[in-house]
Amino acid sequence: MSAESEFRARAADSILIFDGAYGTAIQRYGLTEEDYRGDLDLKLDQKGNNDLLCLTRPDVIREIHDAYFAAGVDMVETNTFSSTQIAMADYGCEHLVEELNLAAAKLAREAADAAQAKDGKRRFVAGSIGPTNKTLSISPDVNDPGFREVTFDELKATYREQCDALIAGGVDFLLVETCFDTLNAKAAGLAALEAERASGRSVPLMLSFTITDMSGRNLSGHTIMAFWYTLRHLKPLTIGANCAFGADKLRPYLAELSKDTDTLIMAYPNAGLPNELGEYDELPETTGKLIREWADEGLVNVVGGCCGTTPAHIAAIAKVLTGEKPRALPELDIQTRLAGLEPFIIAA
Repeated sequence: MSAESEFRARAADSILIFDGAYGTAIQRYGLTEEDYRGDLDLKLDQKGNNDLLCLTRPDVIREIHDAYFAAGVDMVETNTFSSTQIAMADYGCEHLVEELNLAAAKLAREAADAAQAKDGKRRFVAGSIGPTNKTLSISPDVNDPGFREVTFDELKATYREQCDALIAGGVDFLLVETCFDTLNAKAAGLAALEAERASGRSVPLMLSFTITDMSGRNLSGHTIMAFWYTLRHLKPLTIGANCAFGADKLRPYLAELSKDTDTLIMAYPNAGLPNELGEYDELPETTGKLIREWADEGLVNVVGGCCGTTPAHIAAIAKVLTGEKPRALPELDIQTRLAGLEPFIIAA
């Protein structure tokens, strides 16, 4: 059975568990700049370049994957949130992009296969594709609203390089996450579909929106439903939201999305909001209780955690969701579909 077929079958029977934060876990190791740099000959300071650890401290990343599998997850993501030419330029590591993604995918794949070998239950790997620090929708120059630092084709090519390497490394899915710019997400999604076709195997797309303020919109001004209707033509395996808020504040947006979205919904919130020191105080039991409320309302099919969450948070989520029924996909008639698209139809 293909990864997609098995994923769908299990998601129809139970709520699947995704992993939690990687930056939070890495911080707990107290790594030095030398740990990040390793033996690589790099000119810039590398401390904080978490993706680079897939090459210089693979033992750390493997331990984090293993900890999440021990916590009860069905799927982990690769440690490649910033592994694109654009993002790696901040560290002078553009030349390492292909190697980084290949190594990260193999690390996650090995951890997933090891977990599966223990109990025979298939584990999945999602290739993490972050948003980059350049936006297609907004000018970085207040004096030149039409200026863009990158073109659509340039951004798509950057994402394509990452997608090709992640697929070569053995991921099951490609996860375009923390989407603050809908046009950026479209570039990444198209790159993922092109890479899938080129690979000759099925590597379904996952999309995850991020809300930037209490209005419920992303940075490019779209609501979560506008995001869905704009990108549904990409036919993602899952769509949902991550980061920005804790589970309590994310709930109403998931409630809206769940009503007429005919694909699986995956959501992974932060551990609440950060305190004045930028740290997350929400206890695992609190996160678990809040996500249990999502399940009680039938809002989700796949859940995990983002900033501030740890294997303890994920274990708490897995515990409270044992036996809980997943969201049922709605059967939408043509009138319902057209009604949802009304805001995007331009009158003749």
